[in-house]
Amino acid sequence: MADETVSAQYPPASSSAAAPLGHSVIPIVNKLQDIFAQLGSQSTIELPQVAVVGSQSSGKSSVLEALVGRDFLPRGSDICTRRPLVLQLLQTKRKPDGTEEEYGEFLHLPGKRFYDFSEIRREIQAETEREAGANKGVSDKQIRLKIFSPNVLDITLVDLPGITKVPVGDQPSDIEARIRTMIMSYIRTPSCLILAVTPANSDLANSDALQIAGNADPDGHRTIGIITKLDIMDRGTDAHNLLLGKVIPLRLGYVGVINRSQEDIMLNRSIKDAIVAEEKFFRSRPVYNGLADQCGVPQLAKKLNQILVQHIKAVLPGLKSRISSALVSMAKEHASYGEITESKAGQGALLLNILSKYSEAFSSIVEGKNEEMSTSELSGGARIHYIFQSIFVKSLEEVDPCEDLTDDDIRTAIQNSTGTRSALFAPEVPFEVLVRRQIARLLDPSLQCARFIYDELMKISHRCLVNELQRFPVLRKRMDEVIGNFLREGLEPSETMIGHIIEMEMDYINTSHPNFIGGSKSVEIAKQQLPKVSLPLSRQKDGIEPDKVPTSERSVKSRAILARQANGVVSDQGVRPVADVEKVTLSGNTSGSSWGISSIFGGIDNRTSAKESLTNKSFSEPVHSLEQAFSIIQLREPPSVLRPTENQSDEEAIVIVATKLLLRSYYDIVRKNIEDFVPKAIMHFLVFSFSSRHIM
Repeated sequence: MADETVSAQYPPASSSAAAPLGHSVIPIVNKLQDIFAQLGSQSTIELPQVAVVGSQSSGKSSVLEALVGRDFLPRGSDICTRRPLVLQLLQTKRKPDGTEEEYGEFLHLPGKRFYDFSEIRREIQAETEREAGANKGVSDKQIRLKIFSPNVLDITLVDLPGITKVPVGDQPSDIEARIRTMIMSYIRTPSCLILAVTPANSDLANSDALQIAGNADPDGHRTIGIITKLDIMDRGTDAHNLLLGKVIPLRLGYVGVINRSQEDIMLNRSIKDAIVAEEKFFRSRPVYNGLADQCGVPQLAKKLNQILVQHIKAVLPGLKSRISSALVSMAKEHASYGEITESKAGQGALLLNILSKYSEAFSSIVEGKNEEMSTSELSGGARIHYIFQSIFVKSLEEVDPCEDLTDDDIRTAIQNSTGTRSALFAPEVPFEVLVRRQIARLLDPSLQCARFIYDELMKISHRCLVNELQRFPVLRKRMDEVIGNFLREGLEPSETMIGHIIEMEMDYINTSHPNFIGGSKSVEIAKQQLPKVSLPLSRQKDGIEPDKVPTSERSVKSRAILARQANGVVSDQGVRPVADVEKVTLSGNTSGSSWGISSIFGGIDNRTSAKESLTNKSFSEPVHSLEQAFSIIQLREPPSVLRPTENQSDEEAIVIVATKLLLRSYYDIVRKNIEDFVPKAIMHFLVFSFSSRHIM
């Protein structure tokens, strides 16, 4: 009786209008899924499938076993589904004698058939533990299982781990977020149907399955609601409004089922008996009489089969287009690999042909003769020209040779070049020292330019014969090594030549160059640029000009200053009027000396008395008179670092401006030479030298 009921609920393929199409299309989609599963993440084509989502212990596994009609999934009170299980149900025909053959196959065990469904359960558990461990760990790596049976309809389902709240065992603390992310990776694609499983004894508004399905399918166009455990609802309640979609509407509707209880499983109650009991339950509840097509596992199987077939029909045109495009692309790539050559002579000829094509392609890209010329960006030789003119030349033109030279630096260089003498004319030595320093600054950008060209040549090398060399990865790697060595061999003489160019410019400063401004002209321009500045005047006293002050008075003031600097105490009468000073001098006072003529050409007595006074006086003894102060002169020790005085004369200002003009004039001459010779050296030693070589 049970067999007849199941046979009636699962009709053969020929008895359904959608079955012929489903029986032919769904297996093809399953084969594509197996192929893409082996490709892994390389596949970008999304195939139609049905994902089963729900919270832990919501009855997902019981629904899947009811659809198959066999016990084959792991059971337990904790989390059971710890890896995504892709379940492909394939309907087969009965044998002529009426017997049935049911078996399963795993993709990771090709060719091995499992006729005992308890062995399938053990293999699922073993494969899960191999990947996720034995202590409740979770993995996103799929397990793919095919079930062949005449009692199933062609359906492909993905059983995903149940949503859990609290981590157990080896599960990480964010297990809920990880499982939700895993589920979303399946159901967010438009080609995936969502089977949201919710137990009837929980609030539908708080359903985790419907909540996550609503995030991926806000309009409810791809979601099918499954209400499980209808037989354990509270007395006086039913799922009538839930199945009609009055609580949370779904376009594809709801289906109510009754799961086997844990007691049924422990008593080994078969799924066929459970389906018979389920049918009796719905018949005995008048509230479900008008919902016959929405109640029971057989109705769920039919609904899933029909919806999946319709879904495949909807996505089939786009799927065919994507597969065709991918096929054309792969065919072109396959054709670019050429024919397989077995003989040594043929392999040698093929290798020589590839190297010749590579050399031609490299030269054409550098010279701008490439057939596949880009119209969106500069490439090849155009980039090299851009580096020379828009980066190297422009950067040198923006440099000011005097930007890091201050007036004090130039004054210091000029004074150092004169030695112990004062400069009568602007010396040449500081100009040459300063201009060599500026020429040396051109070395680094010149070497950097050579490095830029080296990098561009490497990029050009990588773009040559990409398709032809894809079939020979070892040859591609070896060619990259050889080409890198060739380019480095060309870079070394380029950098050496650039260094020689800079050294030549530094070794000989050609001040006779026709474009050089010259010394006399620079001084003339400097005088024109500087404003007329009068010399600063000293303070005048009583309206008398400093030059007209009597010599004796200026001498006394000088002596007064020296007296203040002497070691000792100077009395208030340290500065005396001129007449008083002269009187002291004429009276032959031997207690001091004066700076007048008499002190240089005076008698012996005065000099002797002064000498004796200095000899007899201690240096630490305070000075009590002006005459004694005149005999002691203290000098300051020079500082460890000397800089020019802050006061700058007009002559120095003219020399500084003239020096800057000379520096700029000669730097422009050298800069133009460098802008011309450095690209030539790079092209000669690096670019053309490499292009003319033969890779053998």
